[in-house]
Amino acid sequence: MRYWLLIMLAGGPLTAFAQQGAAEDQEADGEVKSLPEITIIGRRGDIQRVPGAATVIDGEGIVLFNQSDIQRMIRQVPGVSVQIEDGYGLRPNLSIRGTPTERSARITLLEDGIPIAPAPYAAPAAYYFPTTGRLARVEVLKGPAAITEGPYTVGGAVNLLSTAIPTEKGGLINLQAGEDATWRLHAHYGETSDAFGWLVETHQWQSDGFQALDTGADTGLEKEDYLVKLRYATDASAAVYNQFDLKLHYASENSDQSYLGLADVDFEADPLRRYGLSTLDNIDTKHSQVLLRHLLRRGRFEMRSSLYYNEFERDWFKTEAFDVTGSPNAESFNGLSWFQVVQAVNRGQAIGPASAEVLRGILNGDDTDDGAIQIRSNAREYYSTGIEIDLGWGISAGGAEHELSVGVRRHRDHEERLQRNSTYTQVDGLLVLDDLGLLGNAGNAEQDADAWAFWVRNDIDFGRWQLSPGIRYEIIDQERTRWETRPGETVNPASRAADNIRDQRSNDVEVVIPGVGFVYDFSTSWSAYGGVHKGFSAPSNAPRVDEEESWNYELGARFDNRRASLDVGFFLTDYDNLVGTCTASSGVDCEVGDAFNGDAATVAGLEVSVTREFLLGNNLTVPLRIAYTFIDAEFDSDIADTSFFGDVRAGDPLPYIPEHQAFVSLGVESVRWGIYASLNFVDDTCVRASCGPFERTESSSLIDLSASYVLGQRLTLTASVENLGDAADIVGRTPYGARPNKSRTTMLGIRFRL
Repeated sequence: MRYWLLIMLAGGPLTAFAQQGAAEDQEADGEVKSLPEITIIGRRGDIQRVPGAATVIDGEGIVLFNQSDIQRMIRQVPGVSVQIEDGYGLRPNLSIRGTPTERSARITLLEDGIPIAPAPYAAPAAYYFPTTGRLARVEVLKGPAAITEGPYTVGGAVNLLSTAIPTEKGGLINLQAGEDATWRLHAHYGETSDAFGWLVETHQWQSDGFQALDTGADTGLEKEDYLVKLRYATDASAAVYNQFDLKLHYASENSDQSYLGLADVDFEADPLRRYGLSTLDNIDTKHSQVLLRHLLRRGRFEMRSSLYYNEFERDWFKTEAFDVTGSPNAESFNGLSWFQVVQAVNRGQAIGPASAEVLRGILNGDDTDDGAIQIRSNAREYYSTGIEIDLGWGISAGGAEHELSVGVRRHRDHEERLQRNSTYTQVDGLLVLDDLGLLGNAGNAEQDADAWAFWVRNDIDFGRWQLSPGIRYEIIDQERTRWETRPGETVNPASRAADNIRDQRSNDVEVVIPGVGFVYDFSTSWSAYGGVHKGFSAPSNAPRVDEEESWNYELGARFDNRRASLDVGFFLTDYDNLVGTCTASSGVDCEVGDAFNGDAATVAGLEVSVTREFLLGNNLTVPLRIAYTFIDAEFDSDIADTSFFGDVRAGDPLPYIPEHQAFVSLGVESVRWGIYASLNFVDDTCVRASCGPFERTESSSLIDLSASYVLGQRLTLTASVENLGDAADIVGRTPYGARPNKSRTTMLGIRFRL
């Protein structure tokens, strides 16, 4: 594991910028109470004291619909947008308040308060995302409070909490099975005895997939998660309390997922179809994490220290491009992306000698010229490592209560690529290897990031007011080295010898990120909140590309009592510079790794969240939840045509940001049973700023159902139906063509408390 401990110790002290308030007694799958864990919000009731918009999906909310897809779950959070790609949420595309959706690269992703993207600075695209089905809680933090969660502060942060060590011996087995040979097992067990606590957990998930390949192969997934937690703690009543936690996690995935979608004419005929050209597409991943934590508490002083190491390895073997006339070998291949092919079919346009009809025939399995199809082994390795120290103490001074937090984090991350292009020929609808190609011919590069982050924040309570000024300072050094891979320039594209270096580049940034938020209590139930903060997204290593910066404003009001809550907030994000970073998943014709200045843009919106619990006769309860989001996101200026943004005019929309979104869930609960329904509406969106023909998704409405029945003290039966109406809408067009909702899926299960 790259001698991870030596690397981290050599790196010096650092911190995570998590607002680590008092943590509630969480529930793993709503069953087992646990010891306090580090959160960025704290207790659910603490949302009233957060100087910014915040939402918590707790264990009860997670288990309600028995979902394993973060994209379905997080739709109940106002202000969050989702770009659907695979239907399972394996690599979700999440946006907060209009940030770019692609691979969730512009929001801060945390697990247990620790950055969890494979390389948060050097390569933030989240090709790894924690398995949602094993989570105990999801926290979303927006507004001025989010400056403590870097390095992406424009939209906000998502913190995913794993199952906590229980206070008493116990655990849970949650087993589901259903259509498409799908089954899911989540099991954990642990206890706390005297000074020691422990937890073991696994999550297993398998499916043959809801799409149908022309060749008859599966389109599903296999995922495995294993987690161990250990804890040693001194007597809680001691004058100085010490707690040591060790978390070990391993996850793997093998799924038959593809970038290739459908031409519109084929989508209309069968939206769940997949072209045989993607038969060989498969992603294989492995992720491991080591996290060591220490908590020291004396009176109103706390010191939290974290030492972490994440490693991620993946190989996405997928169809990449098409050469109309074929190629004699993999090194001389010169083709077009499948996005261009699909768009040519959609628009009835020819590519070279191939008419739109011929191109559609290729998509449908017609024979190609020799070596006409390029398949890439997108093999990459990542690691991130860091040390975090967070000091907090309470002070009474000047007639006010102060909760002061000071932190520092030193973080390093790394990505390396050694990729291979091979060529295939389609014969009778099957892919036949033509040329394996030389290792490295699709890319041979490394990129690194070294970051220091410092932050100070003071929550000042005086009377009805809480004022929360804070400041964050980041120092980021990034660099990339590429080795020569072009034919005629090297005989060995896998070589990393000094005489084979193609180019090197670097980009260094120092940034100060101030912010201030407030909360004003009108009464014990009503409060107002708001503030202003600087938004920042870490730049790439591309020279002459500015960091993404904005000024963000927020104003809202909250109501909360035992059975009802209301949160209404307005926000405005004023970008000085919106940055676009080219990746293969963007579906546009640009060089992967390059970045582009998008100049000024404005995002304005309204977020509404309502919860209400009605009491009926016969011990019946009716819980209601409503979330609504309105976002107006557009470019403020003309941008000359670039291979990423296209030809942009002032007033053009930001891609994949729907104007209207709504979520409604309604249930009926008894002592022994519960039935719940949810409706999610997402407006149509533009997939490019130009929003031309075949560059728009369709609006979509999904209905999900779930039910549970308690058989005894330990056993509960469950049932769920996702997409009850079997809606089949175009919910995405990138990377390469139209993509559907996940089809109607019925699951039955049991939940057994140990």
